[in-house]
Amino acid sequence: MKKRYLSYQDTIDFLTEAMAKYPDLIRLQNIGDTHEGRPIMMVTISQDVAYADLKPALLYTGTIHAREWIGIELAVNFIQYLLDNYPSNPEVVEALTRNTLYIVPCLNPDGFEYSRNHFSFWRKNRRDNGDGTFGVDLNRNFGINFRQSTNTQSNIYGGPAAFSEPETQAIKQFVELHNNIKIALDYHSQGNVFFPAHKFNHEAEIEGTDLNILCANMAKEIHKVTRRQYGIHRGKPPANLIYGSGREYYYDRGILSTVVEVGSRNIPDYLINMSQSVDENIPALLYALGTAINYSDLAPKRPENFTVRDISVNHIELVWDHNPEDDGCYYQVYRNEAPKDPCTRDNLIAITSQSEYTDKQLKSGHRYYYNLRKVNRVNRVKSPFAPEVKIKTNLDKDEFSFTLFPTPEKIGYTGEFLATQNAEHFGNNSLFIGVNKTKGICYGVIDYDMSRIPTDAQIKDAAFSLYPMNRVGTKIENYGEWSVSILDPDDISDITDFEQIHNAVALQTLGDAIDSDQLTQGIWKSWRFSALEKQFIQDQLEKGRLLLRLQGPDSLPQGHDSQMMQFDIGYGRFGGGIHYRPSLDIIYNRRPNEATFNATTCHTVSHIGVTQGELQSGFDSNGQRIFGHVEFMLPQLSERTDIVITDAYFVLESEATNGISQPMRFTVGMVDNDKLNYNSIKCSELIEFLGYEVSSHELVKTPRQTFMFDSSARQHLEDLHDSGKPINLIIRATSASRQQDAIVQWKTLSADETTVYPQLVVEYIERHKQPMDSPENFQASLEDGLVKLTWDNPESEDWVGTYVVRNSFHPPRSPFDGVKLYAGKDGYTLDRFGNTNIPKYYSVFSYDNVPNYSVPATLKFSTDEVTPVIYDEFEAQDEMEQRYREGD
Repeated sequence: MKKRYLSYQDTIDFLTEAMAKYPDLIRLQNIGDTHEGRPIMMVTISQDVAYADLKPALLYTGTIHAREWIGIELAVNFIQYLLDNYPSNPEVVEALTRNTLYIVPCLNPDGFEYSRNHFSFWRKNRRDNGDGTFGVDLNRNFGINFRQSTNTQSNIYGGPAAFSEPETQAIKQFVELHNNIKIALDYHSQGNVFFPAHKFNHEAEIEGTDLNILCANMAKEIHKVTRRQYGIHRGKPPANLIYGSGREYYYDRGILSTVVEVGSRNIPDYLINMSQSVDENIPALLYALGTAINYSDLAPKRPENFTVRDISVNHIELVWDHNPEDDGCYYQVYRNEAPKDPCTRDNLIAITSQSEYTDKQLKSGHRYYYNLRKVNRVNRVKSPFAPEVKIKTNLDKDEFSFTLFPTPEKIGYTGEFLATQNAEHFGNNSLFIGVNKTKGICYGVIDYDMSRIPTDAQIKDAAFSLYPMNRVGTKIENYGEWSVSILDPDDISDITDFEQIHNAVALQTLGDAIDSDQLTQGIWKSWRFSALEKQFIQDQLEKGRLLLRLQGPDSLPQGHDSQMMQFDIGYGRFGGGIHYRPSLDIIYNRRPNEATFNATTCHTVSHIGVTQGELQSGFDSNGQRIFGHVEFMLPQLSERTDIVITDAYFVLESEATNGISQPMRFTVGMVDNDKLNYNSIKCSELIEFLGYEVSSHELVKTPRQTFMFDSSARQHLEDLHDSGKPINLIIRATSASRQQDAIVQWKTLSADETTVYPQLVVEYIERHKQPMDSPENFQASLEDGLVKLTWDNPESEDWVGTYVVRNSFHPPRSPFDGVKLYAGKDGYTLDRFGNTNIPKYYSVFSYDNVPNYSVPATLKFSTDEVTPVIYDEFEAQDEMEQRYREGD
């Protein structure tokens, strides 16, 4: 049977009955009255509720917008869940023992009842504006960033003044009397996304990591229930997306605050969609309630100066400050491979009492995200998180990498009903992908220029990344999927032509498609290429282009008007800046050169002397060991640059085996010894073994044997080449039993006397091994209200460019630990997205074509001059987006 939605009176009756039944657990109070005289009910839930105001608290507000009924439905169901599970569920008991829940199921009772009984799409409260219009958007009526307006009929009319409404006055007075509130969750619909608060200052806040992790961990709890993915999106700076929001008001008071947009419709079908939204959010709410204490005065202080000390190919060293007051704490270190991922037991990589940690066994050339917090040893209360550290491991010695970004004219979307406008979308609008009644079917198109990748590149790893910026147009639950296909550029003469893109046959579709309930807003989506897909990139290298088509659903069910997803392109007046551009990250090897070298000289070394030009190993008549010695002298393999040896092997061929009565084994080792006498070689310590031992039985069957250099031996070989020293190899016989006159004669010359044996085969590539010199004379100044950074680039023919990054909390020691501001060949850049009034760190790195990054030149910027912050006004890209922003 279909469940009936609650009325406001139903809610009050439920709460009244609950308080009568659980007087020690729940308290009900009226915090104010609406324009129409309805009470605004606040519920307090905590173990021994009389002391609730002394505990850290979570504030829940619901249905501040009248038509967003999820707020009141979820509130009532969560309260019922707590009552049903106390005291049987230990998680509920612990949460309510340590924390308090303040919950306003409906902050807009008048509007909610009007929506239920008269006009379901009503949004505002029911103030009589005195001009024939009614209502104020309560979520535009708070005092932070309030905007004066006279357009009373607008759905986002914020009222005559901040806090002019009894509803916002009531919650303001309650919050100001309760400094124990540490987290505030404001429940809305729609979008399946968290919108953490911000301070409109264009910079990362110290609590930014806490907000992202709070939302990510809540999203993980949601995912456990329905497998639905919620996004996390703070909005695109510096655009002013919202005025007078409760979320920002709470945050301005030091409360971690986020809006939670639930579902894909304001008033969905209860039997399926609303009940799912309620069920999936209850575990997330319980998690959030349990964390309030971690942001209270009872919690340890946030760790300070969390940063990276050293980065290598497969490990990094993390360090942070340990103060005397931290002696009663230990630290938890978390690692993720994507931003805005949760921090849970699944990715907890270390618990330590030290102030440093080395993370090992990492992948070369990969990004990692690290988070750190303290934990009190006794009560297990956790601290807030240190600002996140972001790094990218160094490339392996034979690897190169390149990140491709499309130029503005090579990225855009093409719509079925927009034939005359499609070319204008490129480099300007976001990517609209899917279908709606206005645009028809829409495809995203990205045309990457591959000409800067060498034609002999061998693709080792590739990932395509895209930033989803708005999913509110995706209105249908569990309908359609979004995917990325590789097209043949030879089939497309005009990438802005809808028909050509629509009719193109895909060469390959990347990875798994994204179902509608897996679409996230504000979290990078990456497709990592499989072996087959990497081969398609390899094939496109010859053409110099990689053409991608992004597609979504191409039809709509009856009664629906949109299933459209929006992605950022980084360019144009709607883009979020260079770090939001869709990227193609490629790691590749180069096709190696191969060189074969004959032995410079061979010797047989026994206790009776050294024989040149002959190569034997085994045991003499007295059972003493006979050694074979081989020397190679490598010429300079490249005059232009460094070389990296990617493979090497030693070729040895037996000519005769004499007197071997018991099994023998032969090893080949490198020695750092040029003294050719028996005792010296006998006592030499082998630096490296080559390959595996070979037995005398194997030699009989296969006289020609290959001994491979492992990575350590290749490095030693490379070092000897770089220093111009000879390579000395020793062939040594071993036997389980004592043998006499057991000798192997190794070949030193071919039968036709044209080839000298043994041989050393080396495969190598030309590649820089040392980073560039750092840029010099790094300076910052104010220019027209912006920070201008200048530097002198190194003078080297190997220099390719310079990379500039900003970090609000610590000096960036990696080019990836902060916000990318610039990469290129200039000697200056402007920080166009920063707030000049806030101190911060800048680092500049030089790099070559590998790229190897230099040690950074770093400065801290601060100024006593106050610069006005100019906010961009929101500008919609289409009618549907504008209607959404206007609350329609």
